[in-house]
Amino acid sequence: VQLQASGGGSVQAGGSLRLSCAASGRTLAIYDMAWFRQAPGKEREFVAAIDWSGGTNAYADSVKGRFTISRDSAKITVSLQMNILKPEDTAVYSCAARSKRPGVPLRAKDYDYWGQGTQVTVSS
Repeated sequence: VQLQASGGGSVQAGGSLRLSCAASGRTLAIYDMAWFRQAPGKEREFVAAIDWSGGTNAYADSVKGRFTISRDSAKITVSLQMNILKPEDTAVYSCAARSKRPGVPLRAKDYDYWGQGTQVTVSS
């Protein structure tokens, strides 16, 4: 599965961005999906995840109440709506996928497929 992330950009603190992830040539219906991010000089960290059905999701504490992960009804794309952005949200955001299984994993090593990442820059 080749994943393509889009929607990154530069925004001032307090602003919003919406990231999208799509798989070239196929539906994402049978995949659990997640977003991770990596800031310069830091480890990659979990941001949010959603199971294949869209019925279960999980968030990092640092983004709870500000970010929302969702998938469209046709299961073509998975989105990450990011509101009230902070400078510490600045990072390269990548989407990840794994074939559907019970649970919503939070670890990068549990995902099998990765997109190339999209830059999000939040200025103060």
